[in-house]
Amino acid sequence: MLVVRAIQATDLDALYVMATQVGSGMTTLKPDMKMMGDRLNIAVASFAETIPPEQRDYMFVMEDTDSGRLAGVCAIKGSVGLTEPFYNYRIGTLVHSSRELDVFTRMDTLYLSNDLTGSTELCSLFLHPDYRTGNNGKLLSKCRFLFIAQFPHLFTEKLIAEMRGYQEESGRSPFYEGLGRHFFKMDFDHVDALTAVGKKSFIAELMPRQPLYVAYLPDDAQQVIGKVHTSTAPARRLLEQEGMYFEGYVDIFDAGPVLQARVSELRAMRDSTLADIGAPGDGDAACAPESVAAEPMLVSNTTLKDFRMILSQAMPVNGVVALPEAEQQLLHCRSGDTVRTLTLNPRKNNG
Repeated sequence: MLVVRAIQATDLDALYVMATQVGSGMTTLKPDMKMMGDRLNIAVASFAETIPPEQRDYMFVMEDTDSGRLAGVCAIKGSVGLTEPFYNYRIGTLVHSSRELDVFTRMDTLYLSNDLTGSTELCSLFLHPDYRTGNNGKLLSKCRFLFIAQFPHLFTEKLIAEMRGYQEESGRSPFYEGLGRHFFKMDFDHVDALTAVGKKSFIAELMPRQPLYVAYLPDDAQQVIGKVHTSTAPARRLLEQEGMYFEGYVDIFDAGPVLQARVSELRAMRDSTLADIGAPGDGDAACAPESVAAEPMLVSNTTLKDFRMILSQAMPVNGVVALPEAEQQLLHCRSGDTVRTLTLNPRKNNG
């Protein structure tokens, strides 16, 4: 069985092994043991609430309890850009016109921006290829929204997610080759590695501050602005289901889209509910109608330090949910405890 849980100090070796599977383009999950160890220490302190909320980095792992193997990882950073610069390109428009020549043009531009500084960030989503089946990807991605719904006071109102930008099968980034290489004079992977370890001062030192005209870029670079990596497309759809959207910000290296949302408008904030775990004798009363019960439910405990979440077929009815004993054990819960629930998929609006 699979459970998503708060990361623990003992997960370091398994986390490192998983990071070796990620590949380039994800700066928050690099196979560097020191960086991993430092980040894990921050994550453990985050769940223990021993550091300020804006410094926290909540990391979650998906564990296969049958084998003890880690199947995936994801994270929420409390706030970005407060200790090191956080850059994006903002897509803008410049208009040029001449009445005398009867010419009117609209030109797309890229502005180097720190607009998203201070936002809460969803990051580091990776599911091992062996587990990319069924609803596993949804469980891993959406656990973060249920966590935010349970502890909204820990996060800023603006939520963002930087999506991995498009790369060719060879690993070549058309956008980087068309723009970034001219300024950085190094390979994409080298730049990616520098930003992963927090060395970002070179961005401000080398990148132009004036608007860049998109039309000046090579065609293949223009075409991938705001486009995600092929393997990232499913993750983007899941985030959009939960209320996130693209509003014209892209990564400065690979032009991957930055999705954003207001925390108060997330589906999990609107539709998730609290329910008590029914006692053994309450099972019948807490069972949903057969036509509805087959709908998978995200179910989490309500404990910050030991946050755990599973996928269940149990449906809450009248504030009570009949979780099987095995699922209660996965959540470290028992009869009478409170859990938070949310349908795995958004309910269709029949109105």
